Amino acid sequence: MRILIVEDEVSLAELVANRLKKEKYIVDIANDGEEGLYNALEDLYDLIILDIMLPGVNGIEILKEIRKNNIKAKVIMLTAKSELDDKLLGFSEGANDYIPKPFHIDEVVARVNAQLRIEKVKDNTIEFGDLILDLKSSDIINKNNDERINIINKEFQLLEYFMNNPNQVLSKEMIYDKVWGIDNDSISNNLEAYLSFIRKKLKLINSNVQIKALRNLGYKMEYKDEGIK
Repeated sequence: MRILIVEDEVSLAELVANRLKKEKYIVDIANDGEEGLYNALEDLYDLIILDIMLPGVNGIEILKEIRKNNIKAKVIMLTAKSELDDKLLGFSEGANDYIPKPFHIDEVVARVNAQLRIEKVKDNTIEFGDLILDLKSSDIINKNNDERINIINKEFQLLEYFMNNPNQVLSKEMIYDKVWGIDNDSISNNLEAYLSFIRKKLKLINSNVQIKALRNLGYKMEYKDEGIK
């Protein structure tokens, strides 16, 4: 899952980002309001950590704009402004949570995890077809035979994205934006190489989950149940 941190204190933003990356989140940082608003409106993020006092455009204005554009990302306000009226204003504009500074980094992680908890994630796993992705160990497991293999880095991020969007066509642009980032200049061969690695590992554990290439459209994850004739 992808997180945007909009925070003008560079060292603080990097502290939070590095901690969240250890939790296997993909994290981008914007250090002013204009950049933060631009990135947020790209609608790439599952959650946005948003400061109120920002140069350019303040956090409340950013929050208003993204909700006006029907962007559904969870928003946690992370700010020194801790008065009740400020909190109520943030919640009234569509914030999901509010953490005043100073804070403990473990609390931020706990709040992020709580906001991003979704029904299909149970006991830190995602399931599709016969495949289980263990979000803690980074193992993929065939639940029919318990065969497993470890995946890392971009393979993990790609597979998580596909398993969160099964049976949907994902264009190359969507995949690059979500996994590599909006400023990424990677060439398409990178994506093909990583998908090849994933397919080989799915084959090694005898999974019937497939990632199919659709000409001029993108890719789709499907499950082929061999028991159905």
